[in-house]
Amino acid sequence: MATSAELAEAGPVQWPAIIAGAIGAAGISFTLHAFAAGIGLSIYSTAPTWRDSSVGYWLLTGLYLLFVALAAFGVGGYLAGRLRVPVGLSNLETEFRDGLHGLVTWGLAIVLTAVMALGVAAVASPAMAPSGGSPGAAQSVAGENIIASELDELFRSDSEVENISYRRAEAARILLKASSHDGVPNPDRRYLAVLTASATGVDMAEATARADRQIAASERELRKARVAGVLQALFAGIALFVGAAVAWFAACEGGRDRENRSFPGFAWHRRRV
Repeated sequence: MATSAELAEAGPVQWPAIIAGAIGAAGISFTLHAFAAGIGLSIYSTAPTWRDSSVGYWLLTGLYLLFVALAAFGVGGYLAGRLRVPVGLSNLETEFRDGLHGLVTWGLAIVLTAVMALGVAAVASPAMAPSGGSPGAAQSVAGENIIASELDELFRSDSEVENISYRRAEAARILLKASSHDGVPNPDRRYLAVLTASATGVDMAEATARADRQIAASERELRKARVAGVLQALFAGIALFVGAAVAWFAACEGGRDRENRSFPGFAWHRRRV
């Protein structure tokens, strides 16, 4: 049992237990997400292979996000409830405070995971930049990440294309309009054909045909990217809401084990006797 001094210092919110649970949850979540990124278990990425994803693959990714939430927030919530010092209140109030500590742990774990992800992204982004350097007028990151193959086919030529980085960026900004409500305007279509003919040396008929093909292909890929982004956001939101509930109930379970001085499903301490 906690001493009177410990009870007096504990207070209504016990941050050491919350921080310990959040660190545990963030560590598990970051590790599992790193593993998923390594095996390509992601709805959307900068790699061109995401465009071959099927509905079954998207559902598998959603289930994996749910598994990560169950594992990470379950452990984090349990740690917060188990490490919290009880303050001598009724059983119902004690359980309620355990659950609240689990919920706060859930929120702090999300912040910690986001900070770690931003740090990794900041380190990795220079290496992943399509043309190197900082994004600007000479490159289109969105275009290179989503419709890079269409840009390759548009400017395919036997000879070297001058100022290719800027030409690709300019063409990408036009092709990205394919996902808009009105599509690519006719003046932009004509200019894209002229740009293709000037860059590759093909005749206008071939350049116009290329431009029309890549506009249609870009529209399909941009639609698929939008669907993938919406599904990713939906699955992530569902996983986070489930994680909040799991953290609450896991913290309550940790509090019950704390009060009973028991362990969650382990009998090793009995076998040692």
